[in-house]
Amino acid sequence: MPKKKLDILYEDKYLIIINKPSGILTISRDNRNDKNLYDEVKAYIKKQNPKNKIFIVHRLDKDTSGLIIFAKNEKVKSFLQTNWSKVKRYYYAVVNGIVKENNHLENYLLETKTHDVIITKDKKKGKLAITNFEVMAYNKKYTLLNIEIKTGRKNQIRVQLANIKHPIVGDKKYGNKERVPLCLQAYRLEFLHPITNKNIEIEIKLPKKLENLIK
Repeated sequence: MPKKKLDILYEDKYLIIINKPSGILTISRDNRNDKNLYDEVKAYIKKQNPKNKIFIVHRLDKDTSGLIIFAKNEKVKSFLQTNWSKVKRYYYAVVNGIVKENNHLENYLLETKTHDVIITKDKKKGKLAITNFEVMAYNKKYTLLNIEIKTGRKNQIRVQLANIKHPIVGDKKYGNKERVPLCLQAYRLEFLHPITNKNIEIEIKLPKKLENLIK
């Protein structure tokens, strides 16, 4: 089976933005040789010049598709991570059930020893997660949400939506048993370029697999 090319949506000499497919890790865990996006991006830029380097700015869950930024030097990586709260990040999600009202979610999240993420009332142990969403469309079974996250916790959107009894379709880990890929896509990024100071806005369309669910 031929190897798929990277879906590059933006690239300059400082950073690169990729449309990550569902089912691939951002980076391999615990030094295992799992297929991951970092290795693919690294191979791509080293093909241009063996001295090139790549740095992870943030991550997406394995089953989440969409936009992800890699930096080409440590200065750019550090700047973006330090100013990460200023990066606007938007997601599409199809959730189980009918949601009729927009919502603002604030919870404290805690990762367990088994790497699950749970909501806790212990503010000292948990990390604050803030998620806003707007209802875009719904039918008798599903609702399409437009989501903006204000923090970037592991499994944040998935856990918070499951907590209000509307798990993301295909999210077997957090309560939805349907045998379909996770219906969550990081579709838009807005940020100031760390070097040129230009406003960068990258957006991808609602995928057909999500659109078809709410027709």
